[in-house]
Amino acid sequence: VQLQASGGGLVQPGGSLRPSCAASGSIFSINVMGWYRQAPGKQRELVADISPGGHTNYVDSVKGRFTISRDNAKNTAYLQMNSLRPEDTAVYYCNAHAITYKGGYYADSYWGQGTQVTVSS
Repeated sequence: VQLQASGGGLVQPGGSLRPSCAASGSIFSINVMGWYRQAPGKQRELVADISPGGHTNYVDSVKGRFTISRDNAKNTAYLQMNSLRPEDTAVYYCNAHAITYKGGYYADSYWGQGTQVTVSS
């Protein structure tokens, strides 16, 4: 399974971005999809995740500002980020728990390559 993340960039405080993460490969099904971030000198943290049925979970610091969504038909997750702050600056990684079929069924966790989000004036 390959996860292709895109949509990061440089934005001023208060601005918005909407990165996306598209999964491809020998996918049978995708369970939870999530976005994580890692700032310089800090550990990677979960930002938000979403189940196939749409149940969402957010870290407290982004509640009310970020919205995670997914299109199951396209195996794609999105992260709408509004009211961005300098402390949101990080590399954002997408993650997917997927089941693949290659002669048998295999469950594993997959990571995208990361997309840089920089919030600065």
